[in-house]
Amino acid sequence: MTPEVAQEKREQMLRDGYCVIPDILSPEFLQELRRESDHLNDTMEHHPDTKYQGTHLGIRFEDNATMKRLAEWQPSRQAMEEMQFGDFNHVGSLIVLTKEPFAPALYWHQDWMRWNDPLSCTPWPQTIFLSYYLEDTSVENGCLKVIPGTHLKRIPLHDQLVTAHEQGARFIEDDHPLMFSDHPDQVDVESKAGSLVLADARVLHAAYKNQTDRRRNLLLLWHNRPETVPDYWEDEIPQMVQDRDPQAAYPGTRIPGQYLLA
Repeated sequence: MTPEVAQEKREQMLRDGYCVIPDILSPEFLQELRRESDHLNDTMEHHPDTKYQGTHLGIRFEDNATMKRLAEWQPSRQAMEEMQFGDFNHVGSLIVLTKEPFAPALYWHQDWMRWNDPLSCTPWPQTIFLSYYLEDTSVENGCLKVIPGTHLKRIPLHDQLVTAHEQGARFIEDDHPLMFSDHPDQVDVESKAGSLVLADARVLHAAYKNQTDRRRNLLLLWHNRPETVPDYWEDEIPQMVQDRDPQAAYPGTRIPGQYLLA
């Protein structure tokens, strides 16, 4: 990326809570990842509770050389460095989130689990997910959709949702009128195979159902950064972040509280 493009991508992450970096995977590595994903999906057990998320296979990098190569993929690392996100590090594993043919939609949710911590209101990302799509994505096969800006701004939907994943949403009916609804501010994030989608854990996102007879493969890697102000940050730091006690214990929760303002 040019410095101008890298700055634009970083600013989009800060403003909207997501961005797309195209053509990050080589054609050869893309094919290798498809083969490995198919192998894992064909040989590992799929838990029915994760049907909305996808096949949801946890893979440790120490157990899988192909996925370890993805975690260390130099073009991705370079892109992160150019965006000044070089202090993000993966957690040692990834999740295979394949939507099988005709798989249901993914409900609206956000993935930040530290809403009692003042870090919840940082204007920069602390936890992000890197999503590698191995096929072109569209509304028809289950592309991502996001509500830009909801990583920093509370909207009514935040307080109406069933709590994500194992805390409730995995067990809802597939015709839930709110969890699978369209939102007037949503953006459909259609991407090309081999693209990298970055998103802030706090942003509200969902995915369409796969209406095709082919798999839509996604490899998702969580990344965290230190609990410090990023080097690139030159604007005001929220007072609640300045006053935060780094030694305090903040109980984890998926439910947004006082640190997500309207």
